[in-house]
Amino acid sequence: MTMTRNWSGTLMYSTTDVVVPRSVADLQEAVAGTARIRALGTRHSFSDVADGLGVHLSTEALPLDLVVAADRRTATVGSGSTYGAVARALEAERLALANMGSLPHISVGGAVATGTHGSGVRLQSLSASVAALEVVGSDGTIRTIRRGEAGFGGSVVSLGALGVVVRVTLDVEPTYRMRQDTYVALPWSSVDAHLVDVLSAGTSVSLFHEFDDSVREVLVKSRVAEGADDVDVPDELLGASRAPVDEHTEVTGDSHTPMDGSVGPWLDRLPHFRLDATPSHGSELQSEHFVALDDGAAALHALRALGADLRPHLHTCETRAVAGDDAWLSPTPVDSLAIAFTWRKHPAEVAGLVERVEEVLRPFGSRPHWGKLSSLAPEVVVARYPRFGSFADLVGEVDPGGKFVGPFLERLLAAAR
Repeated sequence: MTMTRNWSGTLMYSTTDVVVPRSVADLQEAVAGTARIRALGTRHSFSDVADGLGVHLSTEALPLDLVVAADRRTATVGSGSTYGAVARALEAERLALANMGSLPHISVGGAVATGTHGSGVRLQSLSASVAALEVVGSDGTIRTIRRGEAGFGGSVVSLGALGVVVRVTLDVEPTYRMRQDTYVALPWSSVDAHLVDVLSAGTSVSLFHEFDDSVREVLVKSRVAEGADDVDVPDELLGASRAPVDEHTEVTGDSHTPMDGSVGPWLDRLPHFRLDATPSHGSELQSEHFVALDDGAAALHALRALGADLRPHLHTCETRAVAGDDAWLSPTPVDSLAIAFTWRKHPAEVAGLVERVEEVLRPFGSRPHWGKLSSLAPEVVVARYPRFGSFADLVGEVDPGGKFVGPFLERLLAAAR
C-alpha cells in the first residue's frame, strides 16, 4: 500500500507529497523548510486524524536506536519504530513493556498520539507509559518535554498537533513470561452481572463476540510470577469453558500468538498477533467507543438490541477494559470499557451502523477512538473533553502558525472556539 492511503486502503490522503527522512537531522531540515506538514506512522488510523493539506512526513525510516536509562526503568526509542521491533530490542536487554496493543505492527509515536491501548483492568493506555517526548517544532529545533512538566498532559495524546515526535521515552521493567487461554461461549448473563469479574480473570482480557447468543471467545492473558513455572487457571469462567485449542482462527488466521495455555515470553503473548506475521490483508473498517467501566454492562446490553443489523457487516467486536489516565485528550480518563468493532469493508452500511451505535451509546457519554470511524460532530466530541480548551491553548502557544494542523484538527479546534 502506498503512503497516499491508510493501512487498509479505505482512506485516501489529501496530499501525495511524502518525505521519508532516515535521520532526525534530515527530519528537522524537512520540517523547517515546509509550510504545512503532518507526520505519518504506520497509517493504521481509519479516521483522517493524520491527514494534511501540505506535506506528509513518514517516521518509519527513523532508526530505533534503543537507549536504556542507567536505572533500567525507562528506555528511549525512535518514534516510527513498531512496538514489535521495540519489544524485540527490549527483550534482548532482558527488559519489557507492561502492556502492548493487539497489533505489534503499529508505531510507538502514532499509537501514543491517538490514545491507543491494550487491555487490563489495572493497565492504562499506551500513552500513560510515556516518560518523555523529543519533538521537532515548526522551526526545526528539538524540544524535550518530560512527565511532570507543564503541558505534558496535553503533549502525549496530541493528535500530531504540537510538532513531529522523533524519540519517545517509555517506562520499562524486567522481562517476564505469560500464558494465554481461550474460553468459549460465555453467557451474556455473566456479562450483565459480572463484567468486571470477567475482565479481571487475567492480566489482560478480551471478549470477542458478534452480539448474538453468547460471547464467542474470552481471551485471558495471565502473567507468570517471577520464579514460578506457571499460573493456575480455571477450566470454567462464569459459564464459559476453557478450550484446549485456538478458537480465534476465523478472525486472525494463523497469525495470532499462542492461545493454548503454553507459557512463553511476554512479547509472544501480550499482543494478539505474532511479531513476524502480517495481521490482516486490510479488508476492514474499524470504529471504537469508550464508556466508563461502571456503565459497561449496561452499554453492551443496549447494543445487543442492534445485533441482527450489525452481524451482516461485522467481522467481530472486541471488548476490553482500560484503566483511567490523566492525559488531557485521553479517551479513557476513568476506568473504561473499550468496545471495538472490526467491520467488513462495506463503507456505506458501516457509516450508518456507526451512527446507530453512537446513538445507542449517547446516554453513556461515549468517546470515539481518535484514529477510528465516528459519526459524532466535532462540537459533541470536544464537549466530552473538559480539558480540550487547554489543549487548544497549548496548540496556539506551540504552533501559532498552524504548521502541524490538518483538516481533522481544524474541525476540532474550530468547535472549541
